[in-house]
Amino acid sequence: MATLASWTREVPRVNNTASFKIEDATSAKITPDTHDSSGSSLPRIVGNSDAFRRVLSTVRIVAPTDATVLINGETGTGKELIAEAIHQCSDRSSGPFVKVNCAAIPASLLESELFGHERGAFTGAVARSIGRFERANRGTLFLDEIGDLPLELQPKILRVLQERQFERLGSATTIHTDVRVICATHQNLLEMIDERQFRADLFYRLSVFPVALPPLRERPEDLRLLVHHFAMHYAARLRKPITAVAEEFISACARHSWPGNVRELQNFIERSVILSQGPVLNGSLSNLTHASKASAPVTLEEAERSHILQTLKQTAGLVGGPNGAAVRLGLARTTLISRMKRLGISTEKISVAVAAVASV
Repeated sequence: MATLASWTREVPRVNNTASFKIEDATSAKITPDTHDSSGSSLPRIVGNSDAFRRVLSTVRIVAPTDATVLINGETGTGKELIAEAIHQCSDRSSGPFVKVNCAAIPASLLESELFGHERGAFTGAVARSIGRFERANRGTLFLDEIGDLPLELQPKILRVLQERQFERLGSATTIHTDVRVICATHQNLLEMIDERQFRADLFYRLSVFPVALPPLRERPEDLRLLVHHFAMHYAARLRKPITAVAEEFISACARHSWPGNVRELQNFIERSVILSQGPVLNGSLSNLTHASKASAPVTLEEAERSHILQTLKQTAGLVGGPNGAAVRLGLARTTLISRMKRLGISTEKISVAVAAVASV
């Protein structure tokens, strides 16, 4: 019978102080959380793997500067936490940290959200509104999912970055701003440039200092730390008497590829804590094992290939036209053809396969 991990020994995490001394990561101790860490000077960042340490080392280097940072990483890798850590470790830490998710705000409203508007600037503008750039003055503006920024807004963002000035919608008054910009995306912006979906000049202006976050599958050494951290956090929040984590539970977690990265792990641990009935966290291991088998493909390229193939089979290999795969995928016909060539997808093979199935 496997032994249980009591978690009474010290386990490392990043030092939760404003100095952000990454070299002291191994000396810090994880203790059960009794409340959210929002009151701390830094967001809680858990990890001690070499891959994650390299990221934190680059964060420590760039944080004191005013350089624009572009954080790349798959969904759920903690891009917002890293952005907030950069802000808290900078000279702007006493200023505001303003967040904007470019994918969550409709394109028609995003310009007003970013730059603000005057009363009467458009239908429904009954009062003056201060934009995010103005709110973030002397602080940091975090533009999440920058790859979803509409093309028509990209020149205006470029101007703010270069000239540090803008105008509210409906106003001719130029506003000067002192803002550090940090961006994040899970998309390949270079591919988007080739497909004319993102401006090359804006990309080069944003990627002054790129930071690449590794997916969870590339930092397996951190899995045990993360499981414990989330288990103790949710046990305290949900008032569960959990004091230990079963080794079988950790082993099952280690076998999963975690395509949703740390966010997926966090949600799974929360669900497991809710279902737990005793002092030892076991979780639904069967569900996790099943999820591991169903999670393939695990890379973005394989997932993209699988999704395009499935859509092409539904359209019998038809790419363009109102009933073609491009429309279903929300892509231009030329964009889809370009991606198919890159992924080695042939419509001829798909048509033959569909015809063979139809003839059976």
